[in-house]
Amino acid sequence: MGDQHNQLMNKKIIIPILIILLAAIGALAYLYFAQKQEMTEMVEQMEFEKSELEDEYEDLAMQFDGYRTPDISNDSLTQLLSQEQQRVRDLLEELRITKATNARRIAELKKELSTVREVMVSYVHQIDSLNQTNKRLTAENRQVREQYAVVQQQAEQLQQQNTDLSEKVTRASMLEITAFSVTPLNKRDRKTNNINQMQKIQFDYTIGKNVTCERGMKQIYMRIVRPDGELITLPDPQNRMFAFENSEIEYSLTKEFEYGGEAMDDVLYWTVGEILYKGTYNADFFIDGALIASYPFVLKK
Repeated sequence: MGDQHNQLMNKKIIIPILIILLAAIGALAYLYFAQKQEMTEMVEQMEFEKSELEDEYEDLAMQFDGYRTPDISNDSLTQLLSQEQQRVRDLLEELRITKATNARRIAELKKELSTVREVMVSYVHQIDSLNQTNKRLTAENRQVREQYAVVQQQAEQLQQQNTDLSEKVTRASMLEITAFSVTPLNKRDRKTNNINQMQKIQFDYTIGKNVTCERGMKQIYMRIVRPDGELITLPDPQNRMFAFENSEIEYSLTKEFEYGGEAMDDVLYWTVGEILYKGTYNADFFIDGALIASYPFVLKK
């Protein structure tokens, strides 16, 4: 009876203790799973915040890229932008390798982001100001170039007008041959139409009146070109050149005369010293370095 009584008493003691232990274990298990769930949610929240922070860094890096354009001509500002852009890249790389549970470093990186943003805003204001200045200067330069183009065009027009006027004055002061005739002569100085009997050719011409031409002694040169295109020249090549258009050319006949401003008649003679060909010849007259007249004439058998 004594043993049974002891066993009964032990059961009465053990059972409540077991119940209490089970309850404690259940409570502890509940707290464990509740805390684990809470920790999981905290980690997920920190991962989410880290991901958002990475996105913000990437957006900021892209903004820096957008302002690193050739339009920014300020070397110092370009260098500062480059430094800040590299800083953003370094911080982004550090953020990516930092664990989400490292709340302290995540908070520091978030603060760094705010600082870099402030710097970015400052640079944006400087860039906008610089761009506005560049636009104003570009507009002013364009206006100056347009004004210069107008002035240059006016100067070119004035120069052309002066050139035209100078050419008109030059042409007005040039002498002209107003009449020309050819008379073939035989050995008796009589007119002949037989090319085989021609010993001399007489060229009669009239120099027109010109009150603007400089008066005084002048030299007239005549070039006679045969039907085959060859020039009839004097026998001595050393004494048959004259100046024309910055060069020296040959002549066939020449004569000095005095010009007084009024029309005058004159004559040149060419002594036949070679075989004549039938066909069209050409006589060119030059005075004061200018070609003043050109006349064709025909010699027939």
